[in-house]
Amino acid sequence: MSKQERLLMFSDLMLLAVAAVWGTSYGVVKSALAFYPVLGLLALRFGMTFVILAPALRHLRDASARTLRGLLIAGVLLLGIFLAETFGIQMTRAANAAFLISLCVVLTPPVEWLLLRRAPGRVEWAAVLLSLFGAWLLAGDGPLRFNAGDALILLAALLRALTVCVTKRVMRDPALPPLTVTAVQSGVVAAGSAAAACLFAPRQWQALPALTGHASFWGYVMYLVLACTLFAFFAQNFAIKRSSPTRVSLLMGSEPAFGALFACLWLGEKVSPTAWTGGALIVAASILATVRWRAWRASTARA
Repeated sequence: MSKQERLLMFSDLMLLAVAAVWGTSYGVVKSALAFYPVLGLLALRFGMTFVILAPALRHLRDASARTLRGLLIAGVLLLGIFLAETFGIQMTRAANAAFLISLCVVLTPPVEWLLLRRAPGRVEWAAVLLSLFGAWLLAGDGPLRFNAGDALILLAALLRALTVCVTKRVMRDPALPPLTVTAVQSGVVAAGSAAAACLFAPRQWQALPALTGHASFWGYVMYLVLACTLFAFFAQNFAIKRSSPTRVSLLMGSEPAFGALFACLWLGEKVSPTAWTGGALIVAASILATVRWRAWRASTARA
């Protein structure tokens, strides 16, 4: 196995780990929102991440003006994702949020085709259709009428597809490490959330809960910072640099299954057998995307 193949396999495994971590984040965020409002939580989470990653900003001096513009756009898109996701989670079930965000898998191929001029392969389209069928089963778990929270999660799914493709463009600059991209994105989200709170929703800007008596809240925050932001965004940006946006989205397609499982165990939410079937199909689609079919056919032919 060549060095490039090992890196691709490593990035695939990291993306599956991101799917598991982000799947748990819906329940953790919902728990944290019981202590602190949406915009304040976003500013705290991404502000802490930005401070930790600030040394990585030194690489920006080697980036072109076009790359810097792309980085800013990616950061603004990420701000939109987290505003839509976090307000959406507040208004719907954590399991619903995890399932609906999986539609990003369906939306990424046409966005990639439009922005990057790369047509997904037949296996990728098959995996997308399988994931779409799974999402259809999940959407049928209960009333078909979506509430405002569900609509916000669907908006976040579209913004995710756009963000992956824009980040792919940005990561074409060889002088830009994944940690630098994560640092800039975190800074934009933190600043945007703080500005929105100060200008439009001052009640969202509250005193932080004291460590004494609120250890669980700070535990949620540290998990969101270290696992769901630092690790997850580094892994995603690392993989985007070496793979296609469609493949990245498919590999993280098992996120809703982890989200539903965590929502059941952590929050006591109920998920029907039909919804679990849909989740299983989405997971199967992500597994289908992990197989490198050309390499497999070549090895079979040699045997």
